[in-house]
Amino acid sequence: MEKRYIYADHAATTAVSDEVLQEMLPYFQEDFGNPSSIYAKGRENERAIINARERVAKCLNADAKEIYFTAGGSESDNWAIKGVADKLASKGKKHIITSVFEHHAVLHTCEFLEKHGFEVTYLPVSPEGLVNPEDVEQAIRPDTALVTIMYANNEIGTIQPISEIGAICKKHGVLFHTDAVQAIGNIEIDVKAQNIDLLSLSGHKFHAPKGIGALYIRKGIQIPNLIHGGSQEFGKRAGTENVPAIMGLAKAIELATTNIPEKIEKLTPLRNKLIDGILKIEQTKLNGDREKRLAGNVNISIVGIEGESLLLMLDYYGIQASSGSACTSGSLDPSHVLLSLGLVHEVAHGSLRISFGEEFTEQDVDYILEVLPQIVDRLRAMSPMWETLTKENKKLV
Repeated sequence: MEKRYIYADHAATTAVSDEVLQEMLPYFQEDFGNPSSIYAKGRENERAIINARERVAKCLNADAKEIYFTAGGSESDNWAIKGVADKLASKGKKHIITSVFEHHAVLHTCEFLEKHGFEVTYLPVSPEGLVNPEDVEQAIRPDTALVTIMYANNEIGTIQPISEIGAICKKHGVLFHTDAVQAIGNIEIDVKAQNIDLLSLSGHKFHAPKGIGALYIRKGIQIPNLIHGGSQEFGKRAGTENVPAIMGLAKAIELATTNIPEKIEKLTPLRNKLIDGILKIEQTKLNGDREKRLAGNVNISIVGIEGESLLLMLDYYGIQASSGSACTSGSLDPSHVLLSLGLVHEVAHGSLRISFGEEFTEQDVDYILEVLPQIVDRLRAMSPMWETLTKENKKLV
């Protein structure tokens, strides 16, 4: 067996592409001016940022003045949720609706607001990892300030009914925010048609550099400044702009949102072949809906193994992926996303997430399907839990 190198953790981060890097390079040394300066080198960079804002907006069917550059998805989520909460609290609207399996940038922000007098409704998800729009509508109250539901889940890849939720929020006059960090470049997004009021995105998920993102805020929505100081970002987020990263983000989102249907058509068969192949292993379970999921996402629980050990052995064979177990972050608890689906701890701890992009090939799929069963057999041979399950002929999935 010839060892291959496969990076299969695109949901965590992606490499800066050559095209994006070339877009950025001039702004490190040649065009290094401060956009707030009045001389030519500054004015040129001010125009570059204006152009980048227009390019990002076009990819979302937004207006340029509705795009605010940030340091990434977590910042955008925090600003959107805290900003709306702060603005509407004076009107007696101190209720927020979200789901139990949001990214921690949303969940921890909501927990913060709960400590400051807000009430948060955490909607359940189905065993397939989907939010029911009817649950959203039933949860809306006269004092609801915001609904925040992620567009596509970062772990199991399920795509939520955003257009339906957006229509419900518009009907009831409630603002709607979506964390679209995993969706950009994988799903066609139209903020106007989908009634999205605020949207968060992060560049490093689609081949822009780390540390750059954006928040879309629909025209007419006024939320407090994120950072006070200068007049950058329409006076809402002070601080000299990261011009190279902004230019990289603009190029990356243009490339990512081009030919999305073709990208889906290419990746879906590879995803399905990988799912079907892994599910041939005894006691395995697909996490998330089979069809309503990102084309490049596979998340499967494998009973009788521990996620961290699985990742280390995959890495030995040149395969870099991630696990549903949160052990790598210093926690012994499995993923809150997987637990929200109803998985027991023993099953959630042995989950594997494989996420990939356009460079993924059928040869990569074949290599993973050749290596993974061998690793599972080896880990199960050392597992007391698997030994017990085998003796008792017990099935956990």
